[in-house]
Amino acid sequence: MGVDLSGLTDLNKADLDALTANSTPGDRAPSKAAQRSTYYAGLLATVTAATPATDWELVQRLRSQAQAVAQEMALPSTRDEDWRFTDLSPMLAIALRAPELTTLQPEAIAAFAIPEASVRVVVVNGRFVPELSNLVGLPDGVTISSLAAVTDRERLASHLGQQGSQDAFSVLNTAGLNDGVVIELERRVQVAKPIHLLHVATADQPAISQPRCLVLAKAGDSHCTLIEDYVAIGQGGYCTNSVMEVVLGNCATLHHVRLQREGEQAIHIGKTAISQDWNSHYTLTTISQGASIARHSIDIAQTGPGTETILNGLSVATGEQLTDTHSSLVLSHPHGTADQLHKCIADDRGHTVFNGRVFVDHDAQQTNAAQLNRNLLLSPKARVDTKPQLEIIADDVKCSHGSTVSQLEETELFYCRSRGLDLATARSLLLDGFAGEILDRLPIASLRSTLARQIAQRINPGSAS
Repeated sequence: MGVDLSGLTDLNKADLDALTANSTPGDRAPSKAAQRSTYYAGLLATVTAATPATDWELVQRLRSQAQAVAQEMALPSTRDEDWRFTDLSPMLAIALRAPELTTLQPEAIAAFAIPEASVRVVVVNGRFVPELSNLVGLPDGVTISSLAAVTDRERLASHLGQQGSQDAFSVLNTAGLNDGVVIELERRVQVAKPIHLLHVATADQPAISQPRCLVLAKAGDSHCTLIEDYVAIGQGGYCTNSVMEVVLGNCATLHHVRLQREGEQAIHIGKTAISQDWNSHYTLTTISQGASIARHSIDIAQTGPGTETILNGLSVATGEQLTDTHSSLVLSHPHGTADQLHKCIADDRGHTVFNGRVFVDHDAQQTNAAQLNRNLLLSPKARVDTKPQLEIIADDVKCSHGSTVSQLEETELFYCRSRGLDLATARSLLLDGFAGEILDRLPIASLRSTLARQIAQRINPGSAS
């Protein structure tokens, strides 16, 4: 039965719902909520159908639990508080499918090599590819393997899939859990050179790939630098939905670099979940500059006293890009420290989002935590949304947080031009200074120069290569 709405001049939503409730499904278009629910159900069906059977009881159980939870979920919308500023509607137009097996030649990824990293782990469309990887030179006490190839499965039982919030995309990743990378450090292992974990997406197919990685640093004085790098070959719309889990035992140290430089039409969703035992040290430096829609969520739990967490971040959004960073840091033990600096640059119609939450629990006495988000708007149509959050229950702590949004200072531009620089050069100089505060914290020299050049070209396409 159709519904004649002519003559109604002041129709509110309740009236419309009441009227359309009597119509047949064929008379009306599906609601946005129904579209998102249907789309997410389609993604779930796609990833589960492409996931081979396994005799690994842990993986079977994680998959089953995630699939049961996912059946009650939908693609997030801006009505969800955590996604209020990030609209995923463009994703509905991409008919994502499971990635096909792709064979790449070493020459295809040569441009992404990092000279300082002799050990390279290559993952193509979510699958570990040993033929393209180079594990020669790993010191004793370090093991890198495919998740599917792990033989001593019991040791992973208490770590795999145990961290992070159960959001729609993390659940989707677990529902299709199959392959992945496992990196393990024994006690007192010092890895001198960084490990390059290269995730390659072949953008010639509208596929959803779901990389998964688990890093275990056992209790003891171990140290490692890990570069997690997301890149693309080709142009096209696709989706990366990654999950990285990190477990640091007591006194372990990890410097984690995360680079997101996906294709221009890509959708990148990433989750990083970290558990830190007492006296462990974790530093995360993230650089996000690719994808049309990018979202990175960081969940950190300090599970012992004397723990140190440092978060550095730089997000760049130009054109129509949207780049979103959500972080959650929970301090629940005494004498913990946390220091977060996240910077955003928005140009053209670019849109950056930062939501950082620091929670200091009652037992986290003598905590020292600081959080600062600085944003730079380069265009009248660019947009920044920022939401720093600091929640404190303990009473003997030193904590601060803040956020700023600004443009390039006219006085600084005038100063540079008064020294003989043209406007473009003066502008680039100031932007280099803004971004350089984060880039200089990267522990790899070649990355600092490469990323500085790439970001400069993105913000100012006319700059020299």
